Amino acid sequence: MSSVERFIRYIKIDTQSDPKHSDVVPSTQKQFDLAKVLYEELKEMSLSDVRLDEHCYVYGKLPSNLDHPAKRVGFIAHMDTAPDYSGTNVNPRIIENYDGGDIELCEGVVTKVKDFPQMPALKGKSLIVTDGSTLLGADDKAGITAIMEAVSYLVSHPEVKHGDIAVGFTPDEEIGNGPKFFDVENFGADFAYTLDGGQIRYLCDETFNAAAAVIDITGFSIHPGSAKGKMINAASMAAMLHSYLPAHMRPEHTDGYDGFFHLTELNGNMDRAHMEYIIRDHNAAKLEAKKEILRKAVDYLNEEIGTEAAVLTITDSYRNMKEILDKNPEVSEYAWKAIQDLGLEPGRESARGGTDGATLTYMGLPCPNLGTGGGNAHGRYEYVVIEEMEKAAELVLRIVERVGSDQL
Repeated sequence: MSSVERFIRYIKIDTQSDPKHSDVVPSTQKQFDLAKVLYEELKEMSLSDVRLDEHCYVYGKLPSNLDHPAKRVGFIAHMDTAPDYSGTNVNPRIIENYDGGDIELCEGVVTKVKDFPQMPALKGKSLIVTDGSTLLGADDKAGITAIMEAVSYLVSHPEVKHGDIAVGFTPDEEIGNGPKFFDVENFGADFAYTLDGGQIRYLCDETFNAAAAVIDITGFSIHPGSAKGKMINAASMAAMLHSYLPAHMRPEHTDGYDGFFHLTELNGNMDRAHMEYIIRDHNAAKLEAKKEILRKAVDYLNEEIGTEAAVLTITDSYRNMKEILDKNPEVSEYAWKAIQDLGLEPGRESARGGTDGATLTYMGLPCPNLGTGGGNAHGRYEYVVIEEMEKAAELVLRIVERVGSDQL
């Protein structure tokens, strides 16, 4: 089975997660459909300790064939696809020798260079794209493909020396629950890498610090004809509150190291309103400052209303993994040099988001992120560069060899 065949096999399996059921893991039972396939494939490769648990996590180990002790390395990818766009009946198309221009996915749906200016740089490559009706699923089935291709190669080539290797596939990463039941202890790695990114020359060892905020507003409903001095319109109060937050700190006005407030849900009426925000910043102190801005906005709203109508709850989500990875520099260094081994110029990328690795790093498993060749994730314009996905498997092999021989 070629890497392309393997990838297409995986993306044909619908594995969308569902934020409405984020209180259970997995949030959708259909994620087990892919988990069972991966479980069987790992068993067929004769890996040891192959497990599929009740929460839809898949694990396996490839024992060391070295005659000396070596660090144990892990590789992780997530099985679910984003709830933002349909993952049902994915119908991929291969474009060989891409011309660098617009791509018509179907009638009226075009991947336009003006919207995605990175596309001309892919000229001459082979792409897998959608038919315009679903996402592709390269996020993160390209990562799964790369890991499985690398493991398959090592099993077939026992002459390649390596230490203990652990692999893991998680559910519900797209809704923030990927690491929730991850068995770090039995995974058995000293450190690991998630494969869940774009260009493979980029190493990502920095993420946002993240928090979530929920605001519930209780109004006072009364007939509008006799409302003067009495009515508290909860929906209007919600709109006022949002206007208090700095407009330049919204996602659509930020990039690079800018943090933001992102209003993800707003609903209500005169009697009650409900608001949800995610708050992000690479800098932990700046994240705390943003939390304080939101607290003060809620306090000011309540002062304006004259009653404690608005109630704010803030919950921390994940932290910037750089704080821990800076204390374990060899983890990033193995990957950096492995990228160079592939003849590429490595670069560092600060994720404007999070990965399973961000939380896993704080669970005791240092875990930066590697690229897989995917792009335009979470929508119908998603693609994967075949050559990059194949090199991602090579990157895994080079890391394995470097770790096994402790080449830094």
